[in-house]
Amino acid sequence: MQQHPTPRVPARTTAPLYRRGRRRSALVAALLATALLTTAAHAPVVRADAPAASPEAADCPSVLAGKARCYTGRDAQGAHYAIAVPTRWNGSLVVHAHGGPDLGEASDPARSTGDLERWAVMVKEGYAWAGSSYRRGGYGTRMAAADTESVRRVFVDRFGRTGRTYLHGQSWGGNVAAKVAETYGRKPGAYDGVLLTNGVLGGGSRGYDHRVDLRVVYQYYCGNHPRPTEPRYPLWQGLRPDSTMTAAGLRSRLRECTGFDADPAARTPLQERNLDDILAVTGIPERALESHLRFATFTFRDIVSTRLGGRNPFSNQGVRYAGSHDDRALNAGVERFAADPAARRDLSFDSDLTGSISLPVLTLHAIDDPTAFVEHESAYRATLRGAGRAHLLVQSFTRESEHSGLSDAEYATSLAALDRWARTGHPPTPRSLASACPAADRAYGAGCFYDPAFTPAPYASRVLPRPGGRHWPAMTAGQERAWSRIDGVGIAP
Repeated sequence: MQQHPTPRVPARTTAPLYRRGRRRSALVAALLATALLTTAAHAPVVRADAPAASPEAADCPSVLAGKARCYTGRDAQGAHYAIAVPTRWNGSLVVHAHGGPDLGEASDPARSTGDLERWAVMVKEGYAWAGSSYRRGGYGTRMAAADTESVRRVFVDRFGRTGRTYLHGQSWGGNVAAKVAETYGRKPGAYDGVLLTNGVLGGGSRGYDHRVDLRVVYQYYCGNHPRPTEPRYPLWQGLRPDSTMTAAGLRSRLRECTGFDADPAARTPLQERNLDDILAVTGIPERALESHLRFATFTFRDIVSTRLGGRNPFSNQGVRYAGSHDDRALNAGVERFAADPAARRDLSFDSDLTGSISLPVLTLHAIDDPTAFVEHESAYRATLRGAGRAHLLVQSFTRESEHSGLSDAEYATSLAALDRWARTGHPPTPRSLASACPAADRAYGAGCFYDPAFTPAPYASRVLPRPGGRHWPAMTAGQERAWSRIDGVGIAP
């Protein structure tokens, strides 16, 4: 296999102003390190001395042919990863956290190489790129955060210290990257800023409540998941552990009940009524109904049966459903359940965000995102405000309607703005981002869709809150410290 010389890293010439302003004495630094170790006591640990094979040269995606040198490998925990170093490298690195979660048992090497192709714009902009496929499929935000930190260490071990290092998280990867920032981002020199795109920023204990509601509302109207002739199970399980149902089988049942993918004229009156009621009550867009139901089926099963030992972290007690043709009948007949407090604690510890960050965070979110509703941004802003860190957050919004496909010009604009913020201490504004985008779009022709005037509504306006669920953070830093002292808390890697 052809060997490539190690790229030379331009020296960092200017320390980030926000970091220089926080330098403390050695004593204070030691105390801070001790506090951080306590907070992360039960997080999956990345060992500094863990052996791992060196990255090996690999073919780059076709979109990067002649523009970068690419590498793949597997870290000490078994997570596959992909790395790209542009031929004209600016010396800085983007560490990527992917979404999902995927549900395969093992680490999937195609995930990181596929994401490298998908976010090739970052490499074209001169940044090295590193992304982990995570050590396994299934839910585990802290595990994924540890594997994301691991690929950063792999990069540094192979290519040396970078000029600056930025985190990028997409979808559930936004939750992961935000967790990386809270858990590992205070180590001097590890990370310099965070870019979160269409992120699931409400955390696990509240971020899936709309899917809890979909699961029970769907069953109330459709009664085929499970069917009356099939073994019964509580709907908070998503799917019974031994079920052999496939995604195609679930689609067939959804079609049977609602005709969701048929021409409206071809639906029966009952199908049309069922679909109207499900969409009106849950607020889920019709085009994303199947994907949300898949999550509320297969991913819920993974969370409950595989990660939490069969315990229930979800609740719909105290929720009043509205918008149907007969709300009284719906609320009287829908299945109700309360969470197991320990299961909810473990899901919260694994995935909820405390807002305790020390890095500049820039978010980019499609206003009409059908998967991670834009109101997740309100939850995150409230989380950082509750932690006293709102000054480290700039949020931007675009008039796009896809969850996974934001404009390359907007990515280029976001990275440049985040880099400038880290170097100078001067944050961008929604208007400055919108003004800068057309220059980037001359290279990409992907369009600029910023809406600087947009402000998302509160999270509770989109996702029905549970009692006590309007206050943020969903997990405070104090709760995290207390829970971290409980043996076995969280979700095991």
